[in-house]
Amino acid sequence: MMESLYIPTLIVALAEIGDKTQLLALLLAARFRRPWPIIWGIVVATLANHFAAGAIGNWVASFFAPTTLSWILAASFGAVALWTLIPDKLDDDEASSLKRYGPFLTTLIAFFLAEMGDKTQVATVMLAAQYPHFILVIIGTTLGMLIANVPVVLAGNFAAERLPLALIRRLAATAFGALAIYAGYHALKLSGLS
Repeated sequence: MMESLYIPTLIVALAEIGDKTQLLALLLAARFRRPWPIIWGIVVATLANHFAAGAIGNWVASFFAPTTLSWILAASFGAVALWTLIPDKLDDDEASSLKRYGPFLTTLIAFFLAEMGDKTQVATVMLAAQYPHFILVIIGTTLGMLIANVPVVLAGNFAAERLPLALIRRLAATAFGALAIYAGYHALKLSGLS
């Protein structure tokens, strides 16, 4: 049961390093210099976005036999592993056009929109399809976002200059690759081929 919390937390925390939403957190921290409204904006936006993504993953999982779902998850985790190796860039206009709303509302809107179709949202869909405890997956993916973003908000430019992003991106890709292998192995077991 706790695997539904721990694995999503670890996967999303690693995948978020160097992601555009982490860059957005850095930009918002530099612009507003008020960390707590920004952190609360991240929490609310992530919960809303990942709840919707998790619900989709949970729903989609009901359409497939366990073997088919395992193969789909193996391929999806493999694709996200490769995607994680590609550095994200942030368009400066994403946050600057919302600045007039203050730090909380700007963060809420910008983070919710930036997460649409992002690798951590896609990972949430896949993790909710794989693990049976939907709420624990959502809590885990949200914790992962906070583990990666809160230090950036609190430490600002200091953290951005010192994190070895290429190394952490490789670790995230390795974690997704391991999940792909695990899902593939599970599919083989279900198929009776292992």
